Amino acid sequence: MKELICISCPMGCHLQVEGESVENIVVSGNGCVRGIIYAKNEITAPKRMVCGTVKINGATQPVVSVKTKEPIPKEKIFDCLAELNNTTIEAPVSVGDVAIVNVCNTGVDVVVTKGLSKR
Repeated sequence: MKELICISCPMGCHLQVEGESVENIVVSGNGCVRGIIYAKNEITAPKRMVCGTVKINGATQPVVSVKTKEPIPKEKIFDCLAELNNTTIEAPVSVGDVAIVNVCNTGVDVVVTKGLSKR
């Protein structure tokens, strides 16, 4: 049995999970259906949002904050961070602008989270 704390909502339910494949996973301790979905995803294919910065040319600051638009597979986090580190974009940028398309072949874009104007 594996124990998890659900992060799908503010309740933070303590989940007990038995089984290792989607078909045979049994979840208890959840306060809502989101806990079951979270536990099944966490056991079979964990994903995380990634936040960071990328360099930006011609802006009022040297870097701009970014995040993945959706969670990416947990095993791709360090590859994603390396790609962020090697990326430079051009000013101006607005919130939601795509900084990296299909980061690490995950099908997920990295978007800007802060607008910056040109110097």
